[in-house]
Amino acid sequence: MKICRIAFLATASFAAALLLAGCSSKASPEQTAQALQAFDIVEQVFQHPRCSNCHIPGDAPLQFDAQLVHAQGVVRGPEGHGAPGLPCSACHGEKNLPDSYGPHAPPGAPHWALPPPDQKMAWIGLPAAELCAMIKDRRQTGDRDLDAMLKHVTDDALVLWGWAPGGNRVPVPVPHADFVAAFRTWMDGGAPCPAA
Repeated sequence: MKICRIAFLATASFAAALLLAGCSSKASPEQTAQALQAFDIVEQVFQHPRCSNCHIPGDAPLQFDAQLVHAQGVVRGPEGHGAPGLPCSACHGEKNLPDSYGPHAPPGAPHWALPPPDQKMAWIGLPAAELCAMIKDRRQTGDRDLDAMLKHVTDDALVLWGWAPGGNRVPVPVPHADFVAAFRTWMDGGAPCPAA
């Protein structure tokens, strides 16, 4: 696991560059403290309704900021794309509908879906320590290591929708760039988990 990112210096040896960057095989107490603070931000984003409404332990997604069970009997389905005959794409397109459709029009983003039933990534309401452990557990993240998780939360269009949800939905309150920086700080500090 990468503990820190290194800018190579043209005039210094690799070992000297490590020392100058303050890098070691283990995170320092300061790095660990910074990483745990950064995880507070990561947790805040993951637990926001824009993210947690689809990361549910059951099979019915939630909707709205109040996290109500999805109307119309919507369920996860065999692959996370809804029930046969009622796929998520029946209502959710590739992008949000224009404002002229009204404040309660179905939102849209590419590949709208829930996680598949064999990897639900159900973190809604989890204590911070359990959420942290889940994010690091490749068996629960679709075989994503932390670098792949960082790429997922940085680039995935469905994830990014949380910051521009349209309608009268509240976006994730932490700016996306700040969230990505926090995720990176947490990773670079050794990805420590808060105490249970």
